Amino acid sequence: MINLDKIIAVSTQSSLFSLVASRSNGLILEDLSNKKQNFFSSRIYQFSPLESIGIYTLTDTIPLKEVYEIFISKNETNPIPLHNIPDPEIKSYFEQVLPQYDPYKVHVKDMKKCLKWYHQLNQLGYFNEVKE
Repeated sequence: MINLDKIIAVSTQSSLFSLVASRSNGLILEDLSNKKQNFFSSRIYQFSPLESIGIYTLTDTIPLKEVYEIFISKNETNPIPLHNIPDPEIKSYFEQVLPQYDPYKVHVKDMKKCLKWYHQLNQLGYFNEVKE
């Protein structure tokens, strides 16, 4: 089971963060890539907990952790691409692994972010137990 609790995406930041503490005017977050802790003001940044993010489908919304579980389960037949490949290839990948995604609500930039986060978390070992 994939656990995305306490993992936060911060606007204008390329890395993902882990929640250390919450303050009334922002969050103290630890960068997952270098383990440095910083304070991020809620006046300047927007916070998106990965646990609350999902991909729109034609009928409902699939939570991001379930999307990642689908990616992993189909990785043998359909390898997970990097986020920096051409847009048509990214759309094609999503059409193959998530054919029910809503093409009017899910844009290529959203797909790229999803793939980028997947590879960041994978490098950090977040999916090791799921693969086994």
